Amino acid sequence: MKVTEQSVVYVADLANLELTDEERGRMVRDLNSILDYIDRLNQLDTSNVAPLAQTLDRYGVDESKQGTARFAYASRDDIREGLRKSLPHEEALANAPESDGTFFKVPKVIER
Repeated sequence: MKVTEQSVVYVADLANLELTDEERGRMVRDLNSILDYIDRLNQLDTSNVAPLAQTLDRYGVDESKQGTARFAYASRDDIREGLRKSLPHEEALANAPESDGTFFKVPKVIER
């Protein structure tokens, strides 16, 4: 699959980006280069390569365990301690330059 200038223009339009002719050309070239490289990587035989859970053995690895269990230090319980109550709704809206009493009112930024 190749990226075309038409597809770059389409995605740029969705993202509300204005690209110059030079930027569009560079984007087409760079994206196609990335896709070509991915195609080259897909040609490699990785059937004997174990799935990778962590790329660094540098911090906190438990050498006595195998596989992903070696990195159990990286997970934690979902602790509710230290949570604070949210700012009351009325107080938050009181700081708004403009509101409708329920929501902040902001200027429209998407014009189409």
